[in-house]
Amino acid sequence: MLKFYLLKRIKTPKINDYFTLVKQQIRYLYTMFALVDCNNFYASCERVFNPSLRQKPIAILSNNDGCVIARSDEAKALGLPMGAPAFKFKEFFKANNIQLFSSNYALYGDMSSRVMRILEQFSPDVEVYSIDEAFLKLNGFEAYDLHTYGTEMRQRVLQWTGIPTCVGVAPTKALSKVANKIARKFPKETGGVYVIDSEEKRIKALKWTQLKDVWGIGPALHKRLSVKHCKTAYDFVQLPDMWVRKTFSITEWKLKKDLEGISKIETETIKNKRAIATTRSFESTITDVEDLKERISTFACSGAEKLRKQGSSCHMMIIFLRSDYHKKNTEQHRASVVVNIPFPTNSSLTLSANAVKAVASIYKKGIHYKKAGVILTGIVPTDNHQLQLFNQEHPKHLPLMRTIDFINKKYDSPKLKLANQDLQRTWKMRQEHLSPQYTTKLKDIITIQCP
Repeated sequence: MLKFYLLKRIKTPKINDYFTLVKQQIRYLYTMFALVDCNNFYASCERVFNPSLRQKPIAILSNNDGCVIARSDEAKALGLPMGAPAFKFKEFFKANNIQLFSSNYALYGDMSSRVMRILEQFSPDVEVYSIDEAFLKLNGFEAYDLHTYGTEMRQRVLQWTGIPTCVGVAPTKALSKVANKIARKFPKETGGVYVIDSEEKRIKALKWTQLKDVWGIGPALHKRLSVKHCKTAYDFVQLPDMWVRKTFSITEWKLKKDLEGISKIETETIKNKRAIATTRSFESTITDVEDLKERISTFACSGAEKLRKQGSSCHMMIIFLRSDYHKKNTEQHRASVVVNIPFPTNSSLTLSANAVKAVASIYKKGIHYKKAGVILTGIVPTDNHQLQLFNQEHPKHLPLMRTIDFINKKYDSPKLKLANQDLQRTWKMRQEHLSPQYTTKLKDIITIQCP
């Protein structure tokens, strides 16, 4: 009896180790996730229609050509930092022959849509994570060579759009992010595709990945984990589960389990926005209250249109004004006000009227205002919200808004406006380096000269 007991004590850990190994390998047989990321997406979009830009440093500027928001690999190699103010780096751009472009969101958005439609051919479950990357859930692909499948994705996207991509495949979303970074860092060795399909590869990848580069770990969390001597992703997964949940939250615990190869971060469905913001910096400062009212009315109408597009209404809005803080020698002022609307609405008339009234309450005479905005919040479904007994939207607003949206969509521009908006003015950003909208405007379509 004692002998049997000792044998049981000795062999049980080995049996447990065996089952643990089997469970680990099973992870790599069923559901896998692929992260497809477009390389230097904004710069790549410009290169598709202007091949002479290949191998040249490119920088994309933000709204009103304010600062650098995207760089090609060549620009990064020259030391151009992200967020660099354009006016401070003029000499740097010129000395290094960096090609500048204003943000061409019409082009980038259309090219992104084309890439995502192609990816939908490879999996019925695609989560568009951002304008240049998407997660694909590969469920039932046990018989596939996933490296070959990822290579096919890259080749089709490149052939049909001209956009280069990298693909990372792993049993969880967090690990697919790590795999994608490896594919991007070592394109010659991986062919732009890297698959984490074993425990050995997972552990090796986590030891290579610096903690600050882990998806979901920001500067604040990185600083707190550094106290526990965490330098790599592998160090992070060695922390006790209970300590992570107690010290941080369920979000960090899910990330840890994902990096361990246990899927906890699932693909997300498209959700309506919880807040809609329309904010702009003006081309020049504004001091007249009537000009501010016109701009705020335009912003409120833009937000109302977005509400109607997603089938929502709101019962709260925030209006703010801000002076030009760069001009230290002028009087500064910033103010905001919250407006509660007694009933949910998506009417441009109602929202504009409330926004204009709010501007008058926070406006300060003599201030040079540089930025303003309207934020719509308290968003609810238009067809499912609490009704009021006495306060309701004007019944004629709904068909009127429907007609305005139809006409504006038909002519692809805001042909119909409210009377308090400037009928001769449309919001136009300063875009001194704007490329043509090759895929969305007929006049910008490339003309091919045939001999």
